[in-house]
Amino acid sequence: MDRAADSSAFNGDLESAVNHLFSFPETIEKFMFPSRGHEHNENKGVSSIAVDILDAPKEYIFYMDVPGLSKSDIQVTVEDEKTLVIRSSGKRKREDGEEEGCKYLRLERSAPKKLMRKFRLPENANVSAITAKCETGVLTVVVEKLPPPPKPKTVEVAIS
Repeated sequence: MDRAADSSAFNGDLESAVNHLFSFPETIEKFMFPSRGHEHNENKGVSSIAVDILDAPKEYIFYMDVPGLSKSDIQVTVEDEKTLVIRSSGKRKREDGEEEGCKYLRLERSAPKKLMRKFRLPENANVSAITAKCETGVLTVVVEKLPPPPKPKTVEVAIS
């Protein structure tokens, strides 16, 4: 093998290793918060909600855009003790004209689709302390973290 080929192969391996290293936080995020049903949803006609997840010191915060939906249209539940589930029915009320005989000339805004996302929460998630709010088309779900377990104390035993 010539020197140029060796150098090219080394640079390719180095580039691959560096790219893998920089994507490490994404890998951890996918492990801790895998989305079930995101890539291949078992429910036909159900869309996935795009989400940003913030790992704060005392909580995990999920941000989801849900345009056209109000808080009454969205359900946030925990299934199987550690699975956060966010779904909506996909229904939106059309604004009716105030006078009799009104009709729409154009309907371009599509009604929201049924939405659903599932996340396996990490072990330190406090599932009994989850809050959610929906304001200006953004759903924010806050999952508090459990305090870290106390470190075991070392007790020295005297040898007789």
